[in-house]
Amino acid sequence: MAIEQALFRRAELLLGDEAMSRIAEKRVIIFGVGGVGSWCAESLVRSGIRKLTIVDSDRVAVTNINRQLMATTKTVGQVKVDALKERLLTINPSAEITALQQIFTAATAESFELDTYDYIIDAIDSLKDKALLILMACQTKAKFYSSMGAALKLDPTKIQVAEFWKVKGDPLARALRNRFKREKVFPKRKFQCVFSDELLENQKPIDFDDKGNGTIAHITAIFGFMLAALVIQNAIKE
Repeated sequence: MAIEQALFRRAELLLGDEAMSRIAEKRVIIFGVGGVGSWCAESLVRSGIRKLTIVDSDRVAVTNINRQLMATTKTVGQVKVDALKERLLTINPSAEITALQQIFTAATAESFELDTYDYIIDAIDSLKDKALLILMACQTKAKFYSSMGAALKLDPTKIQVAEFWKVKGDPLARALRNRFKREKVFPKRKFQCVFSDELLENQKPIDFDDKGNGTIAHITAIFGFMLAALVIQNAIKE
């Protein structure tokens, strides 16, 4: 059996040809391809998604290596979306991977043409930009899934999925809800989030060069895999 024919053979056995055909036609965009988004992207491509746009403005840093899929000692300094695209194309060379070294902000939001996607995935860290993406994505017909905070977690059994307003024990979700209430602007519809109600503390002081709290690979990867699972499960039900 040729490589192209065998690539998704095991997924086809589980899901069937019709479901795999539907998955292949879905257009997905992921905002943020760090510790969560990078694993989500890989899982989607390995599951048969062929039309994927990945958005991130950063370059690979040494401190990314402990948890981000494409971050290695050889990719430090490379544009994240370019490094990830290169890897994804080694998995499925026929995939249509669009890599955008950009950031989602009020100034750039319209350029992403959110209405053209079947699935929008939020793995953004910035509170302001995340809130804006939530509001805009919920005005489209696309299915929208969002990752809450994956830092300061260690127990994978605490990772779960809930509707945004029912997420409990997550500081990022709380901050987003407070922001929406303060500004009196709310998402137009419900959407599901991946989160954990575990909240640990850093065991060392944060250095000046550190941009965030402590994280570990098995947690961020599971967050990403769960986002990918939401996409695949929805796609095969249609």
